[in-house]
Amino acid sequence: MNYQADVCIVGAGPAGALLAYLLAKKGLTVILLEQNAALGQSFRGEHLNEEGEAVLKNHHLFEAVESHGILRMEKLEYYADGNAFKTIFPDEAVGHLGIHVPQAHLLKGILQNTRPFPHFTCLLHTKVTKLIVDTSGHYRGVIAIKNGNTIKIDSQLIIGADGRYSTIRKEAHIDVKKQKHGFDLLWAKIPAPSNWEPSIKMALIDDKQLSLFTQVGGYIQIGWNIEQGSFPQLRKQVFTPFIQQLTTQFPLLANTVQEHIQSWKDFVLLDVFSSHCDCWGTQGIVLLGDAVHTMTPTGAFGLNSALKDADCLASLLNKDTLAQFNVQDFQQMRKQAIEEVLAKQIEKEQTFASNFINKAS
Repeated sequence: MNYQADVCIVGAGPAGALLAYLLAKKGLTVILLEQNAALGQSFRGEHLNEEGEAVLKNHHLFEAVESHGILRMEKLEYYADGNAFKTIFPDEAVGHLGIHVPQAHLLKGILQNTRPFPHFTCLLHTKVTKLIVDTSGHYRGVIAIKNGNTIKIDSQLIIGADGRYSTIRKEAHIDVKKQKHGFDLLWAKIPAPSNWEPSIKMALIDDKQLSLFTQVGGYIQIGWNIEQGSFPQLRKQVFTPFIQQLTTQFPLLANTVQEHIQSWKDFVLLDVFSSHCDCWGTQGIVLLGDAVHTMTPTGAFGLNSALKDADCLASLLNKDTLAQFNVQDFQQMRKQAIEEVLAKQIEKEQTFASNFINKAS
């Protein structure tokens, strides 16, 4: 089966979904490809900051996303010895310290607005396997597998919004520079106690960051930094002393932790690294989001930077400019801001322990 489009976007995460909507709204023919069978199945960041919120509000999408369910963080607390010793509240003008938005809610809120556009197509369970390139070296489309069948999509522009292990980046032979940050991350999700307030809570365990993020639906997301590469050895040790460090810092969680985190298998390991590409695209290809600048979970910048990428790229593309589009214009718009965010993440990681130097005894 063959398709034709002005733009083929690979990856229906936040950046790909937002860009698809914005370009379809401009009248471009857009095909959005997602390798998973349903939206929101790949884990991505789920916290909006002021920048991400502003992008959605600017395009009148925030209310649609909110209708599916969001949660505003009311405070940030630093804990030691089982007690909060420092609390930060949001500015009144902002009203929150971040917004939890389940990825499925975000994607549904954005993509439901594409329904009026017959020139928009979303193909799920569709995995790109190869790029189509002409004799001049210009990329003209993709080959993909959908439900076991090979399909061909011809397009004027291919967007790689397919994450930190981007197939488009790899197939286009675009180099990526990775940087390790000295830690990996253990994720776990538990039900929140009934009196748990929407908040972000931080603690320091063995000089490593432990973070709790309240989530929509009455849950808490645990993010626990561990030494880089240490998990294979760590999981050989007795589990109880490790998890007791969590309940010592947050006694209110003792019951729910005991019930829902009973072994190392209840954690998911995230290999933490950042990366960036000196080249954000080539003839007929543009990369954005994690495909071109992977960020660590620190500060929850990744989602918001991806939304900003999509917003900026959409501002450069329309029916008249598509044929003459120069990826360097997009890179120039976003490169400095991304470098600043990556530097800010490193600073936050290196200075996190300083928040606990003068803690209350």
